[in-house]
This record gives sequence, structure tokens and C-alpha cells, in this order.
Amino acid sequence: MKRLVLLGSTGSVGRQTLEVAAHLGEVEVVALSTRRNIDLLAAQAARWRPEAVVVEDRDAAARLRAEIGAGLRVLEGAGGLAEVAALPHADLVLVAVVGVAGLAPTLAALGAGTDVALATKEALVAGGALVTAAAARAGAAILPVDSEHSAIFQCLAGIAREVVRRIILTASGGPFRDRTPVSVYGATPEEALSHPTWKMGKKISVDSATLMNKGFEVIEARWLFDLPPERIDVVIHPQSLVHGMVELTDGSLLAQVAPPDMRLPIQYALTHPRRRESLMSPLRWDGGEGGVTMTFARPDPGRFPALGLAYGALAAGGTMPAVLNGANEAAVQLFLERRIPFGEIAALVRRTMDAHRPVPSPDLDEILVADAWAREAVSRFGVEVRG
Repeated sequence: MKRLVLLGSTGSVGRQTLEVAAHLGEVEVVALSTRRNIDLLAAQAARWRPEAVVVEDRDAAARLRAEIGAGLRVLEGAGGLAEVAALPHADLVLVAVVGVAGLAPTLAALGAGTDVALATKEALVAGGALVTAAAARAGAAILPVDSEHSAIFQCLAGIAREVVRRIILTASGGPFRDRTPVSVYGATPEEALSHPTWKMGKKISVDSATLMNKGFEVIEARWLFDLPPERIDVVIHPQSLVHGMVELTDGSLLAQVAPPDMRLPIQYALTHPRRRESLMSPLRWDGGEGGVTMTFARPDPGRFPALGLAYGALAAGGTMPAVLNGANEAAVQLFLERRIPFGEIAALVRRTMDAHRPVPSPDLDEILVADAWAREAVSRFGVEVRG
């Protein structure tokens, strides 16, 4: 049995992780966490009987204790996340919490020498150097859960790094891939959330519409695979069947191909290096119903300025990627609250980055300060946009 700590168990990735765990039948869940979805967490705890759960604050903890009674440790906040992430008897910590809040428990798990299955982009975006250094010190593995990074991870198995010319991340292009920037400037949240191929949470769906999620994945890939940004490319692939490719020095191109189903990369992280039968329906290649067509194109910088911002943040280094992440998260929230138009998301992030002087080689506290500063800056700049 693999003993699993699942942080963010009530979100999309968390729910699918428990679905995969039930299918595998070889996973013991030792801890779960949520921010606010107390009802679902209580149901998950009743089903999986973990030794501990973590919620956001004292009020949520009191409510959960009243619902589930004695016999289960209920922890709170960032301290609770770090505590369960560092449980000495855990075999794997899957981090699927939203935002930069995933960075500290990732570091706590790695510091305890526990492998991390990472679904929270922001941990590597904001603190890539800290995370990879912590993994190296402890000899712990970082197993990517994002479908694109899982694809690259799988393609690189058994491949000497010196024969890798570049890696290629695929992007669906989101709901606005064929529309001009002018036509989507005033797009509604409902339009932005209507992803053509994936079912995801609100924030990542908006990031897919701006292509900021792919920018984050470029930064993640730099740290996961130790490659410079000029050897990390992005292509638009609307069908979302090819999840990642590796080009070798002899011109060969390796690709991981599968239907767009997050349960596959989740399962690979849980069972690595083994493979098991999965819940996913196989891809059909016949020419009838369900036949396959695949197309690829370079992303248009004018249509997707957020991608260029991510490459710029990676080049600037220091705290700039943390500012990119914090500013984007704040701007997306303003958009979802209908306080700024869609077209101002990237503009606010750019303005915030322009106002920031990056701190080189930051520690965790400096990263969190930069993140908070970026959110406050977007709030100020957003008032001017609305005004």
C-alpha cells in the first residue's frame, strides 16, 4: 500500500486522485485538505478514514469537528498543511492546492525526504530554485501531475539528457484561439470558462484562455527538466491528444499521446515507475466516429501576450516569477468578479512586472512578500482600469 497525503482533495485534481486511488486499490490515504468545501471533505474523510485533515481556519475546523465527531485530527491553515506534508510515514504527498499556498507544504514534504507529486504550478513558478534544491538535498523525487509535464517525464524515461535538443509543450489554445485580441477584449467569464477540451477549475480555465497557464508550464519545465528557456517551446494543438514532445539531437521526435483525461497523469504519479490498467477509454484511430485528426501551429504573440510575459519573468529570475504568478492570480480574480475586462488581465500583469525590482536568489519569505506585493499592486492598478 502506498501511503498518500493529498493536499487539495476537494478540487478537480483532488477528486480525480481519489477516484484513481479507489480504482487502484493500493493507496492508503493518511491526510486530506480543503480550503472551504467542508461538506465534501467530511464525506471524503468518512470514505477514506485518514488520520488527519486540514482546513483553512478555526471556524472551518470547529464546523468539521462538529460534523465528524472525535477520532480524527483536524488541523488548520498553512501550519496544518506543512505538518501533514511532513508526516514521516507518508510515501507520497500530492500537492493540488490552489496558488502559492502550495509552495510551503511542497518544501515541507521534500524536507522530510518524501516524494512529491506536484499538481500546483505555482510551487515551481514562484519557488523553482528552492523546490529543486530541497529535492536534491533530500534525494526525493518530484513527479509532475500536469498532463504536459507528465508527458515530457514519460518521454524522457531512459533518454540521456545530452541527446535532448528541446522539449515541446502543447496548448489547446483555449476558447479564444481563433479570435483576435480586439474581439475578446470584453469577453465574459462564461466565455472564458468554456474550455473546448478540458474540464478544469475556474482559475486554470481562464489561464488557458490567456495562455498564461502555458507560460507557467514553461517555467515549471525549466526547473523540472533543467533546461534553459530557449530549449522549451510551445505549440497550439487544439485536439489536446499530444500532451508533450521531446526532440532529440538526431531529429527524432518522441511524443506522449492520449485522450485529454487527467486521471492518466495522476495515476502515473501514484504508480511510478509501474503502469497499471487505468479508468481512461483508449484512443480510437479508425476513420469512423471518434477518428483522429491532429493539427499544430505556433502561438500568436499578439493574441497571447501572457506567454511572452512568462518567458520574460523566467529571464529576469529572482522574485519576478513570483510576481508574475501573484499578479496573474489577482487579475484573474478581478476578471471573474467582472471588475476588469478579459483583455486587461495580461496588461495588469505586465504593468505589475514593470514596477517590480526582482530580488535575486530569494528565500521563502521573500517569495511570499513578492507575491503579496504583486497582488496589492494589481488591486491598485485595477482601480485605475475600472475608474
